[in-house]
Amino acid sequence: MKFNAVILIVFLSICSIIKANAQPSGGPYGPLQKTYIIPNISGMVYYVSPTGDLNASGKTINTPTTLKNAIANVVTGDAIILRGGIYRVGDLKLNQSILMQPYKNENPIIKGTYVASNWEAGGKTPYTGEQELWKIKWKYLFPDKPDDWWRSERAGRVTPMHRFNNDMVFIDGRFLQSAGWLGELDENHYYIDYKAGYVYLNTNPTNKLVEITAFNRGLIITPDFVNGKKADHKGPTIKGITFTQNAFHVIAIEGYYPEKKLDEKEFGKGVVGTTFENCTISYGGRVGAFMLGDKITMTNCLVTDTGTEGIYIVASSDALLERNIFTKNNIENIYGYYACAVKIFNQTHRVTCNDNLVINLKNSVGIWYDVGNEDGVFTNNWVQNVGSNNFPFDPNKAWPGDNGFFFEISSKAIVAGNVFVNNDRGIAILNSANVKVYNNTFVNSLAVFMRTRRGENEDHFGWHVSTGPSSTERINHEFVNNLLVGDKNYNKPLLSIGQMPDQCDQQKIPALKILDNNAYVRLGDSTEPLIWLNQKIGNECESSFKNVEELNKKVTNYETKGISLLNYSGPLFKSLDLYNFKLDANFLGNNAAKTIPNEIQKVNTINTKKGKTYIGAYQN
Repeated sequence: MKFNAVILIVFLSICSIIKANAQPSGGPYGPLQKTYIIPNISGMVYYVSPTGDLNASGKTINTPTTLKNAIANVVTGDAIILRGGIYRVGDLKLNQSILMQPYKNENPIIKGTYVASNWEAGGKTPYTGEQELWKIKWKYLFPDKPDDWWRSERAGRVTPMHRFNNDMVFIDGRFLQSAGWLGELDENHYYIDYKAGYVYLNTNPTNKLVEITAFNRGLIITPDFVNGKKADHKGPTIKGITFTQNAFHVIAIEGYYPEKKLDEKEFGKGVVGTTFENCTISYGGRVGAFMLGDKITMTNCLVTDTGTEGIYIVASSDALLERNIFTKNNIENIYGYYACAVKIFNQTHRVTCNDNLVINLKNSVGIWYDVGNEDGVFTNNWVQNVGSNNFPFDPNKAWPGDNGFFFEISSKAIVAGNVFVNNDRGIAILNSANVKVYNNTFVNSLAVFMRTRRGENEDHFGWHVSTGPSSTERINHEFVNNLLVGDKNYNKPLLSIGQMPDQCDQQKIPALKILDNNAYVRLGDSTEPLIWLNQKIGNECESSFKNVEELNKKVTNYETKGISLLNYSGPLFKSLDLYNFKLDANFLGNNAAKTIPNEIQKVNTINTKKGKTYIGAYQN
């Protein structure tokens, strides 16, 4: 799959300005073009092709079998070598630890669609009699409805119910949106009459490639007994393959889904150690890859054009996401489903997101650690254009807002070395504890810490909230050595530390244990304060500050070394226009920093020869 020109331009710009020791690295992000060598293994090597023979052995390059047949036959230690081309197949179940990769530099694409070719007249325009509609009888339909937690009273006026059906239609590779009735049809929409089993188009399909989903899921990696074999409970290694166009999940790793707070030893063991390298995952009707299992690794992959989630990691430990591109999620604009490009959910442990490109997510959160997660690591990522940046700011509300990095109802995380550019919110730390935010660069991206009373009473999402810190334990955050910049058009605070008004007397301990050594820069005038702080200060519960001096007078242990530069026109970045956020040697905020703690140094690559004391993401 090709990603759009905007991503390419940003990617090349970043690559051109960042050296090897800088953070983020500048790539390369996403799939790398490689020539793969046939592996020298003790197991069997199976060759497959889109035109493979079901009865062929697949044991030589000249006798390729089908992908479905090879997956049914492999055992632990085998390999499947895929010739280039389009494989129209899905719901493939695998429970053996094998290798899957392309043949040499060929490009295998596994699609969950069939070509629709037997169209018939579907209706004419009233009065003129011109042919306007075309229809096809289609037996592979995937009607669905929203999960029971979706609030129709909130979101039903924005999201029509037909958007929750999981079918997809493509014309010459272009994704179409669903319509609720024939009157909504145009060149960008399709309509399905589920009772009669017809798919309708407004576009003449003659001489066009029309693809319609035929498989619910693409590849299913399972701990269950399948293909006449017991599972070995070890994940496969998958390299250089494109998976696309499935109704529900493009990739699924099955496993135990905990429904109460448990020790991490009790889940994540069904399939351990699945690896994806240089893969593309796109057009999952709901989720690109839904994964349960420890030690998942995804490197240099592209996840794009997905439904409510691009990647969904559940109840898993020791996962690594590195040098991937996550973009264009929530392509159906479903509201109220809390869409995000990467969701890390329900009691994960030690999930690391390092050096990824998270970009162009207009109606979606970027990367979200949601409920019961511990020891998250979010380092060296480039996060840009998440959300609309048009939501009005309200220090007393956790919503609405789309966040580049979101850590909710969870404990212990390190957020360091990241760049946040033009996001609705760069980070949001909500109802969590022990999050250390060090040496990040925020440009037109609000940083938010927020706590509410959620969890004190019965919750809409049931037991989930009980897996995280209670309402009085949402403390011990640190925000240090960060650079926060608002350009001439940015009219929001740079930092907001909030809680609900009725928590003023209840919360005896401030949410932030350390707030110091940060540099706040406004390049123009603003009607908004620089910093919002909602906590008990004397008799006041809500305070705002135009500069760090005002803050330090009220809270003497906050920003003792911080600096604020308002309506600033002096030296700052190497080039704001080129997104080169390395600091000019003469920037007035360079001396605000403190030495980076060893704990942060261990997880964030720092060139100690350049020193351990600097502001923002980049070492001078």
